[in-house]
This record gives sequence, structure tokens and C-alpha cells, in this order.
Amino acid sequence: MSPVMKHENIMDNYSSDGYSRIDQYDEELLEKMQKNYREILLHIGEDPEREGLLKTPERVAKAMQFLTHGYNSKPEEILRSALFKEDYREMVIVKDIEVYSMCEHHMLPFYGKAHVAYIPNGYVVGLSKIPRIVDAFARRLQVQERLTTQIKESIQNVLKPLGVAVVIEAHHLCMMMRGIQKQNSVTTTSDFTGAFRKDETRAEFMHLIGAKLH
Repeated sequence: MSPVMKHENIMDNYSSDGYSRIDQYDEELLEKMQKNYREILLHIGEDPEREGLLKTPERVAKAMQFLTHGYNSKPEEILRSALFKEDYREMVIVKDIEVYSMCEHHMLPFYGKAHVAYIPNGYVVGLSKIPRIVDAFARRLQVQERLTTQIKESIQNVLKPLGVAVVIEAHHLCMMMRGIQKQNSVTTTSDFTGAFRKDETRAEFMHLIGAKLH
């Protein structure tokens, strides 16, 4: 049974600027989540009836649905929607892709950048699809290692390229706000297939993602 989706189109108070916000969410799930978040407020010693918290359970429920909307995405279908035959066999890199995800261990955010490359083997994909599949996997409860591999495997499975490379650099709030509380640590993960397993090709990729070409 497909979820009941409700759309809100809420005009900002300053409507002359043309701004509008559109929220999409599963109304039935939203109601259940609101009740749970209200209970959480009670458990931590707060009063969910005070003015500042009256709408907090609803806001958090909506935010959580948005932050995990990747579960409703189909990354390989995203890639297949924009495949083009092209006789090009040099490296294609999309770097500095913003990544926002949530650690599955503490449900705290981690954020950073992804660098993705592939060497075509008869097909190329629309460039906007690479950031889209990064987002599709990132908007789930994740660990950075698995996120890196999922992006790589998705591109490899659909494009069948000569090689795929994925590097992610991220800050983890579970390390910054709690636990060891180290503010400046960066976690880097990588995964490679095909031609990128060769030292020369991998070194070229690493050089290009680190270069300031723009």
C-alpha cells in the first residue's frame, strides 16, 4: 500500500519576493513520529506544552523524513535515466559534491565532500546524476565506509565503465559533539574499481581532486 503523501505550499510572510516552501511527507507516518518525539521531550525532562516546543515534535518529524528521503530513491534508475552513447575513454570527474548524512550509530550528522570519477566504456551519464546518486545514498542512516562503496557499486553496475573512483572526506558530529570531542578531525574513505586500481591512474585522480583548477 503506497503512503499517503500530503503537500504543503506555504508562502513566506514576505510573499513579494516570490519565495515558497513546499513540504512533502507521509501524513500517517508523520503523526506516529510526532507522538514519539513528544515522548522523547518528556523523557529528557522537558515540557512539550511550553510555547517554544509546541510544534517541535511536528518539525522534527518532518525534518527526519526529509533527512532520510534517500530510502525512497532508486539510484540505479537515476543513472539509467540519462545514459548516452559516447566514444570517450578519458577520466570524468565530479568533485566537491556536498554530502550531508546521518551516522547510524548515534543518529548525528556527518558532512563533507565526495569526489567521484569514472572512465567511460561506451556510455556517459548526465553530470547532474552523479550528485543525485550521492544524495540518494547519503540521505539514509549511514556509515561513511558503506556510503563510499554504495556510490561506487551503483556507477559500476549501470555504466560498466573501465573504472570507478570514489573518495569522501567528512566531519562527524558524533566525534565533535560527544565522545572524544575532537573538532578538527576529518575522516577520509575511498573505493576503486578497474583502471583506478592501477597506481598511475589512481595518482592522477588524487592529484586532480586536490588541484585548484577553478
